[in-house]
Amino acid sequence: RFRADPAFLSGVVRFDLPRLGSLKGLRVAHLQCHIGTDTLSLARLGAEVVGLDFSPAAIAAARALAQELGHAATFVESDVYGAGDVLERGAFDMVYTGIGAICWLPDIARWARVVASLLKPGGRLFIRDGHPMLYALSDPRPDGLLTVEFPYFESSGVAFTEATTYEGDGAPIASPASVSFNHGIGEMFSAVTDAGMEVCSFIEHDSAPWNPLGDSCEPVGELGEWRWRGKPRHLPFTFTLIARKRN
Repeated sequence: RFRADPAFLSGVVRFDLPRLGSLKGLRVAHLQCHIGTDTLSLARLGAEVVGLDFSPAAIAAARALAQELGHAATFVESDVYGAGDVLERGAFDMVYTGIGAICWLPDIARWARVVASLLKPGGRLFIRDGHPMLYALSDPRPDGLLTVEFPYFESSGVAFTEATTYEGDGAPIASPASVSFNHGIGEMFSAVTDAGMEVCSFIEHDSAPWNPLGDSCEPVGELGEWRWRGKPRHLPFTFTLIARKRN
């Protein structure tokens, strides 16, 4: 669909549209951009965008897709903590980061300082990601109840082993071990404000663009979102945080 329709936007970016505002002519840095479909969606909205990711395979795929579709986006291979060394500091109107990004970062305060270093005075941070309360929960028990199994606050990380990809096609993963990190809402607010930004908006959503709880979830809408079946007001699945760098 992305290839076939020049106006098509990823479901993640379409969900963000009501809060993004106009991006025409803005310089945008997309951190942890993966294969670039969200990055190129921002370009389709008129942004001058650069995507950054530490995976050479992801960056290669993003560059190939941009070239195939004729988009002028730039892609840079780098660890996100090193973004200030490979991107122009103080040059961006917006730093954007999306679903499934900050759970791989052990230190949210260090990440916020990187974001602030890239932004112009008055520039915005825009992030939508999984809610830390959701990440603290176990898979549903046989009786349907959820328990708090993992740390809500930032910790040394939680190790997981997943033998197949999250795409659900059964394809094996060469390196099945991973470590993820949660960051509480208060920790995120403190990280952002300590880095020289002011929180402008914080919204909690009852849906996520993936199914986090198996049979306990149901699809909703046309953007590939999922929410808790029968209990959409009980649990936040994702959040959107918008902050502005102080002048």
